[in-house]
Amino acid sequence: MPGPAVILVAPQLGENIGTAARAMLNFGLTDLRIVRPRDGWPNERARAAASGADIVIDGVKLFERTEDAVAGLDYVIATTARARDMVKPIFTPSTAAEHMRRVFAEEGRAGLLFGPERTGLENDDIALADALMMVPVNPAFASLNLAQCVLLMSYEWHKAGDTTPGARIEYQQTRPAKKEELLGFFEHLEGELDRFGFLKPPEKRPSMVRNLRNMFQRAGLTEQEVRTLRGVVASLTRRYPKGEGPPE
Repeated sequence: MPGPAVILVAPQLGENIGTAARAMLNFGLTDLRIVRPRDGWPNERARAAASGADIVIDGVKLFERTEDAVAGLDYVIATTARARDMVKPIFTPSTAAEHMRRVFAEEGRAGLLFGPERTGLENDDIALADALMMVPVNPAFASLNLAQCVLLMSYEWHKAGDTTPGARIEYQQTRPAKKEELLGFFEHLEGELDRFGFLKPPEKRPSMVRNLRNMFQRAGLTEQEVRTLRGVVASLTRRYPKGEGPPE
């Protein structure tokens, strides 16, 4: 799925354009459009700050008017740090990304508008947008760098379509223990604990066994770890052969 266009309106510093391009490519976005860059274009400082995101820098589309930059798009979200006197939907970053995903799923094109570093977007630019996006930041210090904001929205776009599990374990040369391996360990451990008189009195044995099993179940043991634990139990009890009973 293609990503949204990133439209920078009147950016002031080439370095900010470059770091924004770098942030875009981190998350697979390449359509960068620039409206009236203060220091002109092309800009070698932008290329240097892009740190290798040349595909984005080389593909920049330059415009004189914001109206021309958004032409061809079906849905535009304007980023702003403050409420505007306009009736428009206001999204959080994650909601904005999800909405843009729906636009693309319906074969539309979406774009994100970012304003100048010092002043943000003019109301005339905001008027071209279908919705606003406001980042819920610390109200006592709400200033975001241009590239930070581009990075945030690029990440949210990527995350909205990402299927990577929220958490995973790299098992390397082992694997999760099978239930039969865990049950074998439980029987081994409980047998030795019975022999050494730990699971007493008899009426408390069932709850003690459940507690032990729950503890090891929560650990998510690997096959290697189960073998290690069985080795530990065997090593500790080896000097007391079966049939001799617990030590005095």
